[in-house]
Amino acid sequence: MSKIDHSLFSAHEHALEQQYGQCPDCGKDLHVRNSKNGPFIGCSGYPECHYAKPLHDTQTTVLKVIEDSHCPECGSTMAIKKGRYGMFIGCTNFPECHHIEGTKAQQDTLVDCPKCKEGHLIDRTNKYGKRFFACNRYPQCRYVVNFAPVPEPCPACGWAIMVDKKGQLVCPQPLCGFKQQRED
Repeated sequence: MSKIDHSLFSAHEHALEQQYGQCPDCGKDLHVRNSKNGPFIGCSGYPECHYAKPLHDTQTTVLKVIEDSHCPECGSTMAIKKGRYGMFIGCTNFPECHHIEGTKAQQDTLVDCPKCKEGHLIDRTNKYGKRFFACNRYPQCRYVVNFAPVPEPCPACGWAIMVDKKGQLVCPQPLCGFKQQRED
């Protein structure tokens, strides 16, 4: 049986304690700290020094510059970028220009928005990949349905659209509840 060298465990400094460097404000060591919002890197000189930075870098990185593309706001080149919420297309002139676009093309359903009666419902996807249909006049109109809209009025309440939910035509108004089998 081999003996364990206990002197290896009695060191007053641990090898990983120096991995975050020194505080730029006071020069003391930086450590991983915890808060109600999760872990972060903070100064060991707290509470005298309040220096802190995020544990995970959430900076946006440019993956590829799109040649022959122009920002509609400033005319600079556009690029495919990766940020904290995934991939997107953004202006290379950031932070002066804040123009961004989604990577997926939005498809217009050509169904008029029943709430504002000015916009159309467009096919969109949230950051988790779930499909929904929203008014293209967002943020002025915040109308959203979770199933494909059908341009037929509800026979029960008269709402301007119905939705196709698992082969049934359903009224999207919560107080109506009208359903009928789809005839195709």
